[in-house]
Amino acid sequence: MKILLETSNLDTIFSKIVQHIKESQEQIYDIAEHTRAEHDNIKDELENVKKTVSQLIKRENKLRAQERAARIKLMDVSKNFNRYNEQDIKMAYDKAQKMQLELAMLQAQEQMLRKRRDNLERSLKRMQDMLDKANNMNSHLSVVFEYLSKKLPTISSSIEELHQVQKMGISIIKAQEEERKRLAREIHDGPAQLLANVVMRAEYILKLMEVNPAHVKKELVNLQELVRQSLRDVRKIIFNLRPMLLDDLGLVPAINRYIEDYTKQYGINTKFVSFGKQIRLPQAAEVSLFRIVQEALNNVQKHAQARQVMIKIEQLADKITLIIKDNGRGFNVESVEKNKGHECYGLINMRERVQILKGEFKITSAPGQGTLISLSIPVITKDCRTTGSA
Repeated sequence: MKILLETSNLDTIFSKIVQHIKESQEQIYDIAEHTRAEHDNIKDELENVKKTVSQLIKRENKLRAQERAARIKLMDVSKNFNRYNEQDIKMAYDKAQKMQLELAMLQAQEQMLRKRRDNLERSLKRMQDMLDKANNMNSHLSVVFEYLSKKLPTISSSIEELHQVQKMGISIIKAQEEERKRLAREIHDGPAQLLANVVMRAEYILKLMEVNPAHVKKELVNLQELVRQSLRDVRKIIFNLRPMLLDDLGLVPAINRYIEDYTKQYGINTKFVSFGKQIRLPQAAEVSLFRIVQEALNNVQKHAQARQVMIKIEQLADKITLIIKDNGRGFNVESVEKNKGHECYGLINMRERVQILKGEFKITSAPGQGTLISLSIPVITKDCRTTGSA
């Protein structure tokens, strides 16, 4: 399962997010404009209703005064019934009744308009709240949109760096596992087999002492040689794991010693030259350069079918350069690194050691043209030295 997505996919995702935010801004803006229009319509209607209510109240007050005068007139007619004729009495009753009906109608109309006014005021408040929320949301989206638009390149770059770190970590783990397998095979085929033979020889000598003591001395000599061979193999493995010469004398003597043993063991003509003042380097740099030489020569022995190897180290004031060249069969660098096979772990391991030291690393090779490994790392002052491990 991939822990990190490819950077190109992440760029696409972030671009879509930014696009969705922009579209959401436009939609919210449309909603806000529609809400503002509704808000203005309700506000205008509310003003008209309030104006109408005010006019009704004035008419109602005026009509109430007229109705009161009509009731007073009716009361007077009722008390002085003999002073008015039938027509006057009828007119007083009709007018008083008419005024009461008109007043009741105005009051009912006013009550309806008041309810309408209250409903409009509540609707206006809701519209105002919606408008405030829309404006607030649009403001927040504008901030997010601006932030993502500016930060998108930085985010992509940071994710790419994390992706590279993850790939580097996985490659280092694979390289370490390969080294452990190689070491296990080397111990199994070397010291482990010899020690098993030592145990069998010892048991044989114990029995030989009983039946033929004269041959015991010869067998002890053979046993002694087996123990010596086992000791040589163990020392070789220890040297490969962590050459003590590297800690005691430095990089150049350790490489010289390793090349001597390498030439004797594999018969590959390997030359080593160094230029510049030989100064002790930070432990991390010495270990990394030694391991790169070791890994390169291991690749030559396994894959290159080379007859000659040239190794050159030059120590300058500001940097250290290392060149390893062989006349082997060569290979297609891009194809090998793309396939990510076992033979690529060594190349990855070398490249990543140089990257950790903030250096530059390059492999030049082609089928039938040998291989050239060149690298340089900056010189670190004593104050900046850090410890390193194999």
